[in-house]
Amino acid sequence: MVASGGLSPGESRVRGSPGPRAVPAVISRGAEGDLFESVWNQKRCVVKERKAKAYRNEILDYRIRRSRTVRESEMLRLVKRLGVRAPLVYFVDAARCRLYLQYLDGPTVQSLPGEGLVRACGGIGRIAAVLHRNSIMHGDLTTSNFIAGSDGILSIDFGLSQRTAKPEDHATDLRVFKEILGSAHAESLDAAWGSFLGGYEGESGPAAFSRMLKLLSVIESRGRYATVV
Repeated sequence: MVASGGLSPGESRVRGSPGPRAVPAVISRGAEGDLFESVWNQKRCVVKERKAKAYRNEILDYRIRRSRTVRESEMLRLVKRLGVRAPLVYFVDAARCRLYLQYLDGPTVQSLPGEGLVRACGGIGRIAAVLHRNSIMHGDLTTSNFIAGSDGILSIDFGLSQRTAKPEDHATDLRVFKEILGSAHAESLDAAWGSFLGGYEGESGPAAFSRMLKLLSVIESRGRYATVV
């Protein structure tokens, strides 16, 4: 699928003017933003809108939401150039802190049963290794942020991602994913975590993988983290 409005695949348009008027059905509501199903130039799309935070200064809050909206669109363009499958950005409505994104079909990895979850975690591991090799921290590496497509794993949320070459930041991604498996998929923890690590090592190579495991062990040994076993 190509982007609308004369844009090439992976290219976004940042504007301060309002985008499409209709924002109908709610898909989900989250801490960082709400997702709606809508239509962009007769194409089904997802609208991600960052909500105002009442506990923050109003002006500061708007600046944060606006900058994060633009940054996420830029990260989506970047990871697509790296070969990570993610939604096209149709439109960036910076003024209203909204992203209009390509609608991707398929269940989230979070909803997959047993063996399906285990296989999908291998794909997530490969994606994580690609990001880390290119100095990107995902920031929210959870099974709910990936879709099991008909021909591979799709990444759907880069709202907390950032450019960083710090190995500890990358190891924190792994720690977050392990914690999610332990809390939301405890019955499949060992197999799913093993699959994730296998995908990560296959993409990163043995040397980088070994360094990452050692750093993950250091992070887990600290008092502010509880080891998931």
